[in-house]
Amino acid sequence: MNNTLKYSQLKVVILILTFFTSFSFYGQGDIKEAVETSMVRTHEDKDLQWGPCPSFMPEGCTISVLHGDPSKANVDVFFKVPANYEIPEHWHNSAERMILVSGELRVTYEGEKEQIMKVGSYAFGPSTKPHTAKCGDKDPCVIFIAFEEPLDAFPMVLKQ
Repeated sequence: MNNTLKYSQLKVVILILTFFTSFSFYGQGDIKEAVETSMVRTHEDKDLQWGPCPSFMPEGCTISVLHGDPSKANVDVFFKVPANYEIPEHWHNSAERMILVSGELRVTYEGEKEQIMKVGSYAFGPSTKPHTAKCGDKDPCVIFIAFEEPLDAFPMVLKQ
């Protein structure tokens, strides 16, 4: 009976070790993802790299990637336009989550009334829904935008 008891105890120990070993490997994968470096940025940071907007946008529009890869899902950007700038009608494959950090922006989504964003305003833009915008005349407009899908923008003339 002692041998049987010892064998049963050994099976329990093996099961426990197997559980904790697999849990440990699982946890390590999660930890690697969580080790990413944190950051804080403002639209006025001197180290931001501003690049051009899509070619259909008028001159003066710039984008700075804050986090992520624009060719992959979940990318965050600052989108900046000068005062009095008109953003032509366009659409995105991704939904947009936006917060206005500078200026005043009038936004109109197809089939909806114009809405005015002021600094601190949050806006949600549904995927593939055409929209236009106009920056107010006092300050440049800077919008933080979180894209769920890869970053893209298409003028309305190209929507199929």
